[in-house]
Amino acid sequence: MKLGMIGLGRMGANMARRLIQGGHSIVGFDPDPDARKALESDGAQTADSLKALVESLPGPRNVWMMVPAGDITESTVGDLLALLDSGDTLIDGGNSNYKDTVRRAKSLAEHDMHYVDCGTSGGVWGLAEGYSLMIGGEPAPVEALRPVFETLAPATDQGWGHVGPPGAGHFTKMVHNGIEYGMMQAYAEGFAILQHKQEFSLDLHQVAEIWRNGSVVRSWLLDLTARALDENPTMDGIAPWVDDSGEGRWTVAEAIDLDVSAPVITLALLERLRSRDNDSYSDKLLAAMRNQFGGHAIKKE
Repeated sequence: MKLGMIGLGRMGANMARRLIQGGHSIVGFDPDPDARKALESDGAQTADSLKALVESLPGPRNVWMMVPAGDITESTVGDLLALLDSGDTLIDGGNSNYKDTVRRAKSLAEHDMHYVDCGTSGGVWGLAEGYSLMIGGEPAPVEALRPVFETLAPATDQGWGHVGPPGAGHFTKMVHNGIEYGMMQAYAEGFAILQHKQEFSLDLHQVAEIWRNGSVVRSWLLDLTARALDENPTMDGIAPWVDDSGEGRWTVAEAIDLDVSAPVITLALLERLRSRDNDSYSDKLLAAMRNQFGGHAIKKE
């Protein structure tokens, strides 16, 4: 299958490379000429515009987007809508909000085009380990893309699946990332408790390695935590600032809309927001309150 790939950042390029290794023909586009050149060195054909990419693909075309959610995805879909033909399929492998995906799928369906949403997990390890793919879309275009999904996944029968209609893939990936927030927060808090017990002089990397085998808390995330602790056990040079790409916020909002209690995911999101307040007014006010009602000492800056 000849597949168009839009967005040759690290993840998009690695997905293209895995497909090339699996025998697929790739035509890649990225506005950065260096990104195109890098993919060409792996044996892919590239195009210097969306129009050139579409024209290089045989019909019915399959075009995979790996671009940031939001305005960039919206404008790319709009541009492609004017270039693609009836029967073509557009795949969104990014982290789009599922509500936008449902809307875009309806828009393409009006032109007899298919929109497949593929929530993709695996990060920088996907090239070697394979990607976890949560796929939404109509059955026919998803089935036609089976060889692509089987190549990207860890195995032909593992790590991927058609989970429902358009939007279901991105919805599932959204919740996946919300769960990830909670797991990461729990690991971070646990290791912080261990680190603060100074009298035991615990080796946190050693503890992580012990937990990796046989423990009920073992996971790939713990494997990566052990790796990070081995490389930098004191976290030197790392600012206490934790970003978020949106999926945790959307998960919490969805939980509220559905009347589902999700305190762990919600608090994990709030802790990320808290990490960005280097001059916390609320903490200062809390200290002032304690001083007012109990005469507790206030630390000066």
